[in-house]
Amino acid sequence: MIGPMVLSPDLAARVRALPAAGALLDVLPEAWVVGGAVRDLLLGGTPEDLDVVIEGDAVAAARRLADALEGELVVHDRFGTATVAAAGHVYDLATARAETYAAPGALPDVRPGTVEEDLLRRDFTVNAIAVAGDGRIAAAPSAFEDLDARVLRVLHARSFVDDPTRLLRLVRYATRLGFAVEPSTAALADDAVRGGALATVTPTRVGGELRLLLREPSALPALAWVGAWEGAPLGVAFSLDAALADRALSLSPPDGRRDLLLLGSAVRSVPSARLGAWLDALGFAARDRDTVLTCAQAEGIAGRLTGAEKPSEIAAVARGAPLEAVALAGALGAEGPARAWLSDLRHVSLAIDGADLLAAGVPQGEAVGRGLAAALRARLDGDAPDRDAQLAAALAAA
Repeated sequence: MIGPMVLSPDLAARVRALPAAGALLDVLPEAWVVGGAVRDLLLGGTPEDLDVVIEGDAVAAARRLADALEGELVVHDRFGTATVAAAGHVYDLATARAETYAAPGALPDVRPGTVEEDLLRRDFTVNAIAVAGDGRIAAAPSAFEDLDARVLRVLHARSFVDDPTRLLRLVRYATRLGFAVEPSTAALADDAVRGGALATVTPTRVGGELRLLLREPSALPALAWVGAWEGAPLGVAFSLDAALADRALSLSPPDGRRDLLLLGSAVRSVPSARLGAWLDALGFAARDRDTVLTCAQAEGIAGRLTGAEKPSEIAAVARGAPLEAVALAGALGAEGPARAWLSDLRHVSLAIDGADLLAAGVPQGEAVGRGLAAALRARLDGDAPDRDAQLAAALAAA
């Protein structure tokens, strides 16, 4: 049940003052700003992107907004939603709707509804607050009290049964925001995990929520929380060593994927064939899947790196392996070689290329590759610091 609608010109003014909101409400005065943006604003933040509910045709409203702001529009007709990217902001627009669930874990049956009905379908009370440009506010009971108390509470007792992916969102929000879980909500979550609720959801939906969780700055404690659930409800057992993962993250360069590193570190005990099938079922992209699989086998990389003495030997082991797997191998005991590769050796390049070898009379084919590989080894080991020395090394090998 949503509480009675009230007026709050002060809160509406704070919403309108957001960088993204003024232009939105000028074009769409009927829009309601909802969910995480309102929550984060009330917590003292300045959200740059907005979730918007329209009591009516959200797609038509999104077209008006995109035209007015000269933004990019993506329409999802099946769901009555659209996304507009304009002026550095992202607006996710949805038609206000009501939901019913035919079976636990099933996708909901939806129909157009009011903003009050739309709030009732949300996951937690702190995300069930909507603000209109004219100052009207609609909110779930205790939403503001829960926000002040920094607790997460579901809106009804069947919340985790209807949509078990909310279990992963509970973990994600609690760790990101530093919120406690309200006792009755915690009990409902425990019951849903033990009852196998997540098995009623398609693996791709679980995979989508898991990927969102892994991308959070708080992914390490979130993954530890999920790993502590009994019975491997996500399909495989996690064995996260938080200290190991933390060391690996400290070695990982800025262009590494911390989300894939964390997941790979947590599934090292899962057999490769089973792990690959699980990642496929969860909808991981092929490249991401392969990175996680290689991370899970990082102990072998660590052993080979530990035995490498010359820079060229380190490169022979690390080249072709994902950065994340090398960082994890470093945390597993090969820190020196891993750090050398990640910070320096992987960036070493030659002052010559295949054209130089062809011009020097090397026939096209394998000899060119062989010569360049020899030149790079010499360059890595300090034996060919300049172009002439690299060309000589290449010609000798070719």
